[in-house]
Amino acid sequence: MTRLFLFLIAFAPVSALAEAYDRPIPQAQSATAEFWFFMASLTLLAALGAVGWLVKKR
Repeated sequence: MTRLFLFLIAFAPVSALAEAYDRPIPQAQSATAEFWFFMASLTLLAALGAVGWLVKKR
């Protein structure tokens, strides 16, 4: 009896009880977010340039 119960629990369609997935609606980026993304991009480029310079010196 216990095995039958475990079998039914293991193969029960749990996903049928879940609600449908609602895709999130993308929001526009704020000016502040765009500014910080720009600053992060410049920092990444500076770091890549520094690594390239260090490797070239070696």
